Amino acid sequence: MKNWAIFVLIAFCIVDAGAATIGDKYVGKKYVNNPLGEGFGIDADPLIRTDAFDCTTFVETALADGDIQRLNKIRYKNGFVNFVNRNHFVETDWLPNNSDILTDVTKKYGRTAVRHVKIDRANWLNKNYGIENRAPQKSVKLGYIPYSKVRKIENTEPLVVLFIGDKYKTDDTLGTDLAVMHMGFLLPGGILRHASSDRGRVIDVDFYEYVANRQKSPHNLGVMLLEIKNDK
Repeated sequence: MKNWAIFVLIAFCIVDAGAATIGDKYVGKKYVNNPLGEGFGIDADPLIRTDAFDCTTFVETALADGDIQRLNKIRYKNGFVNFVNRNHFVETDWLPNNSDILTDVTKKYGRTAVRHVKIDRANWLNKNYGIENRAPQKSVKLGYIPYSKVRKIENTEPLVVLFIGDKYKTDDTLGTDLAVMHMGFLLPGGILRHASSDRGRVIDVDFYEYVANRQKSPHNLGVMLLEIKNDK
C-alpha cells in the first residue's frame, strides 16, 4: 500500500510538472487591459512587458517565451511594428498570420459548430482611432466545440484555447463584429492558464469548471483549440 501511495504521488508530481510549462513564470502577474503598444504614436505602451498582461498579450508573450523579436512577429504581420499592421483581430489577422506556429486542431477534440464572423477593419480603425483605411471586409468561418459538447480533452502538450462568442457587441459600438472573447492555455490535466480580468492576475483554474461557468452566461458559444508547433 505504501509503495502504491508513493507511485501515485510521483505520478501526480510528474503530471503537475508537465503542466507547469508555458507561461509558468508569469503566473500571479497582474492583469492590465491593453498593456502593450508600439512605444510611440497612437499606442505608446511598450513593445514588451513581463509584469502585467491582458489575456491576449499573456498568450503572445508566453508563446514568444519573453523574446521581443518573437513577440513582434506574433503581434504584427511579418513582424513589421506599426499600429495599423498589428494583428488586431484574432479571427482574420492573428490566426492566419501565426499559422507557422499554430494549427487549428479543434475537430480532433470534439464535434464542431461554425461561427460566421465578418471583420470590418477599416470601419473599426476609423470609428475608434480616426484612421482612414481601405481594408476590405473579411468574412471567416471559425469551427468551435459548443460548451454543451465539451468533454474531457486528453492533450499531452499545452494548447491555445480561444473562447468563442456570438455578436455580443454591436457593430455600432465597435465598428465591427467579433467572435473571440477570451484566450488562454489549456494545460495537460485540464488546467486553464489565463490572464483573468475578474481575478486581476494570471491564474491557473480548472478548465471544465470555467467552461461550465461561461456556458451560463449569455453570448458564449464554445471553444476553439490550437496546437503549438514545436519549431516555433
